[in-house]
Amino acid sequence: MSARLEDAGDRLIIWNGNTDKRGALSPELYACILQACELAKERRVRSIILTSDGPFFCAGGNLNVLISRREMPEEDRRAAIDSLHDVIRAMRGAPVPIVAAVEGGAAGAGLSLAMACDVIVAAEGAKFVASYVKAGLVPDGGLTAHLARAVPRQLTMEMCLLAQPVPAERMHSLGVVSAVTPQGGAMDVARTFADRFAAGPRDAHGAIRRLVASAYEGTEAEQLAIERDEMAHAIGAPEAAEGIAAFLEKRSPKYG
Repeated sequence: MSARLEDAGDRLIIWNGNTDKRGALSPELYACILQACELAKERRVRSIILTSDGPFFCAGGNLNVLISRREMPEEDRRAAIDSLHDVIRAMRGAPVPIVAAVEGGAAGAGLSLAMACDVIVAAEGAKFVASYVKAGLVPDGGLTAHLARAVPRQLTMEMCLLAQPVPAERMHSLGVVSAVTPQGGAMDVARTFADRFAAGPRDAHGAIRRLVASAYEGTEAEQLAIERDEMAHAIGAPEAAEGIAAFLEKRSPKYG
């Protein structure tokens, strides 16, 4: 099985298969991610976890598929790449946080998928590789945008120009990876993040995701206006009533 979606109530878990190809991208994986982002609109869902069935998170594009695309007109190649970009857009627009649980490593568009998540948990020894240049290709899936915002310019260039693998431990020191676990433990820690999201204010989480996304796109004046509107709405919402009451009463909040 190339991919499967597990509905675990307050969280949706996307299991990337294709283990014989180190979790290479597949139409089934795209479909599972898009389905999860759609299901996440239901209020019961508080997070999405993206992980793998095998020992490697995702090796990116299947080179045999890329070879076949060489024979396509360029317009058709653009459409094929847009299929990946539709997935990235859906992830960035999801109403709940997305956690990547990375075992082994993430390469090429697999790194793009990981970087599109809000939290990355990685096992010891996992490598992050922008491997495109090894095949004479360039990054896609929003990778240059996400890397350039997350790490120094020189490291972005080192990763993209030389396909230099970066260990999970270094990505953690840079703040890109939130937690490094023993091998085999990434999913366990990802579940703890999902537990925290499940106990938190769903609407506020969604608003924070929107605010962080817009912070990269507009001016400071535009961001101030967006923050004003989001905060004005949040203050009048039920989550704020419960959160403020719980703080004043020195108890844990209970969000619906």
